[in-house]
Amino acid sequence: MNRFTRYASIGLTALWLSGCSGLFKPAKLPPAPPMPEMQQTELPANSIDPDWWTLFNDPVLNDLQSQMASGNLNMQLLAARVRQAQATLASAQSSFMPTASVNTGVSRAQAAGGSPANAVSVTAPVSWEWDVWGRLDATATAAQAGVQASREDLALARLSAQAGMVQTYVAIRTAEQQAAVLQQALTAYERALQLTRYRYEAGVVSASDVTQAQLQVSSTQAQLIDVNSSRTQLLHSVDVLLGQAPGQLQLPTAAALPQVPELPEVVAGSLLQRRPDVRAAQQRVLSAQANAGAAQAAFFPSLSFTATAGYSNNSLGNLFSASNLLWSMGPSLALNLLDGGKRKAVEAEALAALDAAGIAYKQTVLQGLQEVQDNLVAAYQLQLQAQAQAQALQAAQRNVAITEAQYAAGTVSYLNVVTAQTAALSAERSLLDMQSRRVLAVTQLMKNLAGRL
Repeated sequence: MNRFTRYASIGLTALWLSGCSGLFKPAKLPPAPPMPEMQQTELPANSIDPDWWTLFNDPVLNDLQSQMASGNLNMQLLAARVRQAQATLASAQSSFMPTASVNTGVSRAQAAGGSPANAVSVTAPVSWEWDVWGRLDATATAAQAGVQASREDLALARLSAQAGMVQTYVAIRTAEQQAAVLQQALTAYERALQLTRYRYEAGVVSASDVTQAQLQVSSTQAQLIDVNSSRTQLLHSVDVLLGQAPGQLQLPTAAALPQVPELPEVVAGSLLQRRPDVRAAQQRVLSAQANAGAAQAAFFPSLSFTATAGYSNNSLGNLFSASNLLWSMGPSLALNLLDGGKRKAVEAEALAALDAAGIAYKQTVLQGLQEVQDNLVAAYQLQLQAQAQAQALQAAQRNVAITEAQYAAGTVSYLNVVTAQTAALSAERSLLDMQSRRVLAVTQLMKNLAGRL
């Protein structure tokens, strides 16, 4: 066979394999589950500033967010995983490139009936795999989707940490407001207890009135201790968000809760598209699809081209002379015939992983949709509740004034006063709780708005 015939045969074989590659590539896998169809209000990509917490107009909160951006350990962990995924992608993409190495060897051998002989060789083989069936491409595609998923995980960690800081900060300020209300009530109750004791000593009231007043003071003291303890624990949570040991943060008290920013009118679907967890789940479906394709491609032979050049001789002295030069080149086809069912098991594992990724994506979408809708409802309903609770507080405060006047006139017992005061205190604390919950609901919505489209 002459040289032209050999090269023509190689070329025809390559063309045949190229044509077969379209025939034997794995069947197209089902697409990722679509987003729920729902009427949406379009939002511009820059509808919320990336530093969305600044809309609360709280300098202390802004400073805490700045510290957390560089110190939060969870964000550092996810950033490291992004770098890990990028390295995995680089490794997968390197498979498209030729590989080269240098081999040296010294041996002594003897054939039957012959004399012992030495062999010294230095060779430099170069090989390249032709990705006929798309196995290498599928592996790289899976790695690329893994990088995108890890980036979305980092974005989710960043948004979650930012929202967590806002929520914890609001809880701290709420605890401070609760403590201020309790302290004000405690001061009034202690004064009332002292006056009741004077009246009891004067024979004006019974011992029961003193007991009721003492009970009110002690109960309020216990509530105040509990609120202050909660604030301390919340400060520890901020320390952890900042990446430092609990107990280091010293935060001055504030006069009020952060302002609630105005939000654009949106519906759940438009917010859902911005969630990094949904995007990450989509990328994991794509990665699982590609891994399944790579597992199916492993059933077909691999085609490689190898070229080797070097020197070989029976001694080292004149090894690199022209007469000792050797070379070889040509294609090779390798097919694994028996593997004990390993490839079938790998394929089954990959297809099961694809099913799991699709289910996880749907679950993420449903959970995200529920969270967004819940917070949309909460932000609106809590505003109405707070308005109604403010009216209830005013009524409770008027009732306290009326009851205290009746007690002074001797028409009601001190128990009536305690009941009215307790109701007013409870109403004021409930109002603070509703205002805080509304801020938290708005925070969750802003977290979704801050995600990119």
